[in-house]
Amino acid sequence: MAPTHDHPGERAATDPIRLLAIRETPLSVDEIFRAVGDDAAGGTALFVGTVRNHDGGQDVGALGYSCHPSAQDELRRVAEKVAADFPVRALAAVHRVGDLQVGDLAVVVAVSCPHRAEAFEACRKLIDDLKHEVPIWKHQRFSDGTEEWVGAC
Repeated sequence: MAPTHDHPGERAATDPIRLLAIRETPLSVDEIFRAVGDDAAGGTALFVGTVRNHDGGQDVGALGYSCHPSAQDELRRVAEKVAADFPVRALAAVHRVGDLQVGDLAVVVAVSCPHRAEAFEACRKLIDDLKHEVPIWKHQRFSDGTEEWVGAC
């Protein structure tokens, strides 16, 4: 039997956005992975962003994220665009705000699609657009006592 692209599972889901949030509480990779589960998805891509111990040649001691009141709406806009551009079966994105320590999860995004290549591409687009378009700012505090703000995530 020849493969067909006419099967409903090959198309985007009617409402693929399963979870979008900006939270002050710790993030769960398992929660986001479960949110994008879909029997028609052959590929699921997940990205986890963590607080690293360095940036720009300096040691990072801690950092904080804050966001504009429109951040949740912008996150939805970004997610809807990704869902429109790819055959997304399910999509989830959660970003943390507040004070975080080195090693903490800052952002988790996941996308499931009928095939792996689509899932990888959609997930990369989701995290890249989130970082560039959603008004979330990072306030880094370095071990030497200096600090800096980094715009749009």
